[in-house]
Order: sequence, then C-alpha cells, then structure tokens
Amino acid sequence: MPYVNAKEMLTDAKKNHYAVGHFNLNNMESVRAFLLAAEEKKSPIILGVSGGTAKYMGGYKTIADMVRDFMDFLKITVPVCTHVDHGTYEEALAAIEGGFSSVMFDGSKYSIDENIEKTRHIVELAHAKNITVEAEVGAIGGEEDGRISMGECADPEQCKRIADLGIDFLAAGIGNIHGKYPANWPGLRFDVLAAIQEKTGDLPLVLHGGSGIPDEMVRKAITLGVSKVNVNTECQIAFTEATRKFIEEGKDREGRGFTPRALLAPGLEATKAKCIEKMELFGSVGRA
Repeated sequence: MPYVNAKEMLTDAKKNHYAVGHFNLNNMESVRAFLLAAEEKKSPIILGVSGGTAKYMGGYKTIADMVRDFMDFLKITVPVCTHVDHGTYEEALAAIEGGFSSVMFDGSKYSIDENIEKTRHIVELAHAKNITVEAEVGAIGGEEDGRISMGECADPEQCKRIADLGIDFLAAGIGNIHGKYPANWPGLRFDVLAAIQEKTGDLPLVLHGGSGIPDEMVRKAITLGVSKVNVNTECQIAFTEATRKFIEEGKDREGRGFTPRALLAPGLEATKAKCIEKMELFGSVGRA
C-alpha cells in the first residue's frame, strides 16, 4: 500500500462507523513502533507531527523521508499517512513543501473570518498536490507545544462555514483537552458534537486529546461522526514508564544494556502495545 493522504481511509471510517488512530511521532522508536503495530493489526494509521517534533527530528522532509524509508524496510502493506498536528500557517506550508501527505492548519486562535481566509489558502495549495487538510474550530484545551488553552466548544454554524471551504476533515472543540484530564473534567459535549455533525454532513470529524477520555465516551463519539482520534500522551507515558523500569531493574548494567538500542527497546514495545490497544478501541483493526 502506498504512502497516502487521509481521504480514503477517513471516508471509509466514516461510512463504516470506526475511527482511524492518529498517533504522534516523538522519535525514531515511535516511527517503528507505530508502523509495526499497524502492520500487525492490518489497520490504517495516521502519523502526526507537531511543530516541536518537526524541529526536534530535523524538519518535515526528514520525517516524511524517514517514514517512507521505514515503510519500505519493514515491508509495510497498510495505508500510512503523515499529518501535521495543530500546525501554524507557516508549519502547514512547510509540510506541504516537505512531502507530508496531510496537514492540519489550526486557525482557531484567529477570528472566524481570518481562520476561513487562511484555511482557504491552505486548502488550495494542499489540494493542488493531493494533500488532505484538517481545520479547527473551537480551541482544544490543555497544552500543545507550549501553547496553553482552556478550550472552548465550537460553534456549529462556524463549523459549517469552515467545512464549506472543501476541507477533508474537521477538528471541533467539544470539551476535549490535550494532556492528562483533571479529576473534575465534566466530559465530552455530545450535544455539541451532534449539532456539528448535523451541519457538516458526511465530513469526517476529529477528536483531539484522545488520551485519557473514557473508552465509552470514545465509542459514543465515533457513533456520532468522529472518524479520527488523536493519541499522544498515553503513548509517551507508556514509553517513559517502560524505560524507567528497565533502568530501575538495573538492566542497563547487564551485558550491553547500556546501548541506546537496548535502553529504548522496552519503550518501543510499550508504545507499540498502547497503539494496538487504541486501534482495538477505535475499531480500525483489520480495516486495511
């Protein structure tokens, strides 16, 4: 299966009432872990990259080339998409030029009119290169690359205005946040989600902040039109906990356990396992 954009996989997810997992890359181990998980479970997958990760890993072209080369080396047969996560206008443009197959332009910090203007331009440039576009209405709470937001629910009418630009999928705030959810989190606003779906029709919707949302809420969101769920924090925690355990048990002092490959191997396996767990929850297993 070629390196693809997100159009076909999300259209199928919408039609058949499951969701494709968007898993954020953080290092080379995460690239391998997610691709191996997708291949093992025959699931389509979206590999997300934040602006901070793009800088850390050498830029969008480096990452796109790495993913394609890993796909060839590991003989990956399932559809794989590279996608910008919460990209600024400049980051979306850089990813379009850098070989990504999908981009998100997050214009939620702007007025709706400016968000529409900038999104329209990104759609024109991306679609000319067969690159899919995700837009956002209503800020997602929590922290993303140092930007902190309390979050706000999207206006369904504004969602329709953005949808009418010809975007391929839409992120809309429905009470979800990035990072760990606080104990007093009131939960997702399914009434808002249903209203947005009514206004946007068949457009696939995106649930950001997928780490920590109770499974039953995720399943319900999928029944209401969510076709893509973003996961990052839970995979990062799994990686860190497995690495810590390896060191605390002194395994880094056994044999050649001190080598970076050996030290990071448990984190890679834990990341892969968490990815598979989420694919099973989202219903994407066996869909490739």
